[in-house]
Amino acid sequence: MSGVEIDAQLKGNTLRVYVYALKKRRVGVREVQRALRLSNPSLAQYHLNKLRELGLLREEGGDYEVASEVKVDLMRDFLRVGTMIVPRFVFYAVFFSVFAVYFAIIAYQLYVYVPIVIWFTAILGLAAMIFWYEAQRAWRSAPSP
Repeated sequence: MSGVEIDAQLKGNTLRVYVYALKKRRVGVREVQRALRLSNPSLAQYHLNKLRELGLLREEGGDYEVASEVKVDLMRDFLRVGTMIVPRFVFYAVFFSVFAVYFAIIAYQLYVYVPIVIWFTAILGLAAMIFWYEAQRAWRSAPSP
């Protein structure tokens, strides 16, 4: 299936089941039903089968395993790190935060109060704050399993 068709199918509970499967890598019907508080196991089975038909999961011995990862519209700004799914803005925020602190420490230790160093540190700090804000917004908008 094309990316547009998959984007159209991955909404609501199906997207929640997919995100849960991405985090766990291998899931069962009852596990999905309990974890996502779905009303009954057949509803979990329906969404797992829907994901299998889309080619995102494969069934092995009653359990479902992630066959392929797709970046649907909501998940484009997220990266999977182990079992965690984090916004990519977190990495930018950490990068800018580290350099802002580094320049602030260097300026303080060397008593370098040159305006360009102070401005550069301020710009790095502002960029870090903007990325932390965007990361927090992305985390709130993420589909929660």
